[in-house]
Amino acid sequence: MAVDVVVDPSLAGVVAEVAAATFPLACPPHSAPDDIAGFITTNLAEANFAAYIASDESDVLIARTSDGTTVGYSLVHHRPPTDPDVAAVVVETPSSELSKMYVLPDHHSRGRTDPPAQLLMRAAIETARDRGSVLVWLGVNQENVRAQRFYTKMGFERAGVKTFDLNGSIEHDFILTRRL
Repeated sequence: MAVDVVVDPSLAGVVAEVAAATFPLACPPHSAPDDIAGFITTNLAEANFAAYIASDESDVLIARTSDGTTVGYSLVHHRPPTDPDVAAVVVETPSSELSKMYVLPDHHSRGRTDPPAQLLMRAAIETARDRGSVLVWLGVNQENVRAQRFYTKMGFERAGVKTFDLNGSIEHDFILTRRL
């Protein structure tokens, strides 16, 4: 398993495919399929990832198997938070946001010596550290207990709450932070 920062915008389609396959799995059970599909279309399309890859403020990282198959990705933004609820608790600067962190379900950690999610998280944290950030933050749905356990295991702590707009449906997230 390898994790790489994506610098080639032609890989945006591969990342978008993984995003479309994994995002619904992290949504609360009550989420409407149309809201999930709308969010994917608006926020996780190939053009979005091409822009993130080209941006000086963002890094897209991918986890690949030895045969080159992309099985997960993370998106890290290196900029101050704009959400007022986040800005109220993320006061240390500079900071980076771990905006997305997803792995295909058949590649989770069970029985793996180097689970892709852990490799992606370590790489995302290193990317933030390399950019000079002193803190990494993320939002996780309050109902996504599995992801919360993973983030706690990776050193994140609850710092506050915020809302998340799932294509017009308002969800509630915990804000988690980790000092670097």
